[in-house]
Amino acid sequence: MREATKTRLLRGPDYIDLYFRGSVLDIGCGPDLVVPHAQPFDVEHGDANQIARYLPAESFDCVHSSHCLEHMFDARVAIEQWWSLVRPGGFLIVAVPEENLYEQGVWPPMFNPDHKATFRWNTPNTWSPVSWDLRELVLSLPDAELVDGAIQDAGYDYRFQSKGGGPLRRVVRQISLFRKRASRRLGIKGHSLNHFFSRIEFHLGCPIDQTEGEALAQIQVIVRKRPHTRG
Repeated sequence: MREATKTRLLRGPDYIDLYFRGSVLDIGCGPDLVVPHAQPFDVEHGDANQIARYLPAESFDCVHSSHCLEHMFDARVAIEQWWSLVRPGGFLIVAVPEENLYEQGVWPPMFNPDHKATFRWNTPNTWSPVSWDLRELVLSLPDAELVDGAIQDAGYDYRFQSKGGGPLRRVVRQISLFRKRASRRLGIKGHSLNHFFSRIEFHLGCPIDQTEGEALAQIQVIVRKRPHTRG
């Protein structure tokens, strides 16, 4: 299940009416638009690291991005560009993987080699050499007002949260990927079977990507741009 779809299951109609009214830009959405009327911006539209080259400033009531910021070359520069597209009074909503729930103490990343950064929420402590505190990052934006920010872990089983894994973790990970590909080719399905193998792999020192199922392992933040004051 796509991450934006899983997050959407947590949002009711009041949430959508409040934050996704008017013009909405969805950055890095692929085919999974946050709301049907959103304007997509993905690789075929340009470089999201430098999105201000393609779109006019302060042109959207809401800029949304789910699991895209971790792919940017410089998270600070990218989010500053995204913020520049938000109208005064509008919102920036960003979801990213939470480093302890997703990467689980392993860098370079095991589950998505294109990730260029990890993210934590409101803590100075991190094991990651490429970590950003998302709360600190959004509050550094001009005229930013924090509306909400939280770790979202619905469906996450903390019994299978790794603390970095064992020395054979990457070997076990390759075996795991081979097993999953073989299962798909052979048409073998079943949550209980996958769960059984995942437990074995975990005990052999391989972190488990629980987001391959229905679990969330992310941070979501909502920021409002204060209206300009007139002198």
